[in-house]
Amino acid sequence: MTHVWHLGDRELTIGRLPLVMGIVNVTPDSFSDGGDFIDAKTAIAHGHSLREAGADILDIGGESTRPKSDPVPVEEELRRVIPVVRSLAGAGALVSIDTRRAIVMHEAISAGAKIVNDVTALTGDPDSLATVAGSKVDVVLMHMQGEPKHMQENPVYADAPRDIRDYFVDRLADCVEAGIPLQRIAVDPGIGFGKNDRHNVELIRDLAVFHDLGVAVMLGVSRKSFVGRLSRKEPAKQRVPGSLAAGLAGIDRGAQILRVHDVDETRQALAIWQALVAGVSSRP
Repeated sequence: MTHVWHLGDRELTIGRLPLVMGIVNVTPDSFSDGGDFIDAKTAIAHGHSLREAGADILDIGGESTRPKSDPVPVEEELRRVIPVVRSLAGAGALVSIDTRRAIVMHEAISAGAKIVNDVTALTGDPDSLATVAGSKVDVVLMHMQGEPKHMQENPVYADAPRDIRDYFVDRLADCVEAGIPLQRIAVDPGIGFGKNDRHNVELIRDLAVFHDLGVAVMLGVSRKSFVGRLSRKEPAKQRVPGSLAAGLAGIDRGAQILRVHDVDETRQALAIWQALVAGVSSRP
């Protein structure tokens, strides 16, 4: 499926060549890199390195939503992310703000963010939907069952891929009614967000169920705990090979955007996948 996703004043054609969204967590407690980039200077430098490695989008987040995490004060979230967004957007990077709060969305957009990436699919704050619709930015709607504090305690679905697809049908209708066109929306099934290992595997295997929604599909599997549980219980930073395997499985099933920590490794894996499977070479 070829999809033209409008990113601010740009257009990106999403089809056989997936996009890479690089993660910049400006947090002390994210599950895989908490504290690595907590100050603005280090986070900005990391964003530049991800961009140089081939990231199409930089996703800046100031609040961890890992399982069992607690919310941070909005003032602290703003303090963490706004200088990073402003600097990287000012340098020409395509910046996404990873937040569930409307005021953070608004301030980040004012600082240059062109995409909102919301783990609550614009339901976590009553002002989020209007903020995104009024700002004319793009949005990633992610599915999460429950809240981060308790989402992994007992997630239940009748059929995870189809239940989540039905959820997105309703959310997309709400977004369109609010004035956000489908061309400005992507969906993310939310691997690990209120899902057990069986649900995660089913979602990746059946990712094709989301293709008739008429929007881009993003997949985030990078360093997630299910990779370790399905392998040899490796800690987060040792899950890169498994993350690449899961990401490529998603690409094979039509994911158009990969959200990753390890951009350089992902770009190498995609280059080989494109040459062998898609019949496309990234060499000049």
